[in-house]
Amino acid sequence: MTYTRAWRNFKRMQDMTVAVASLIYAAAAVHALSVLPGGRAAVLGWTLGWPAVWLVGVYLISILTPVLKRGMARWVWMSFQAGFGQTPGSILGGVALLLGAGAFIYWQVDRAALGQSGANVFSAYAAGIGVLAAQAVLARALESLPEVRVHIEDKAA
Repeated sequence: MTYTRAWRNFKRMQDMTVAVASLIYAAAAVHALSVLPGGRAAVLGWTLGWPAVWLVGVYLISILTPVLKRGMARWVWMSFQAGFGQTPGSILGGVALLLGAGAFIYWQVDRAALGQSGANVFSAYAAGIGVLAAQAVLARALESLPEVRVHIEDKAA
């Protein structure tokens, strides 16, 4: 089955959003290892351990809770209909948001290194990646719905 170019671009953007957010997260975690006090084990716990719980938890809750799954699937479909990930402007806007979140996490790590912040921004960012991953999975789940397939199948192919 072939899909319209818009749908393929949308799915690609969903996947790339998860990948870029994960790379930004990994870079911030490496940065944290070099600047945060408390030893390697403590820093790894705060940058990988607890955030992994949040990432997996938010992802599973989003996918397994029917009301959240329906709401998120509706959001994914509305994002497609609004043109997210299908035009250069929307792609640049998405990248700008991710870079802004990346700058924020770096800023929080530097503040924590100076003892000015006690918040664990890594858990919040990881939870956001869990939401992005759920959206990418739900985009594929939408393909099985007949009312969606009517709009995304490439009739010319």
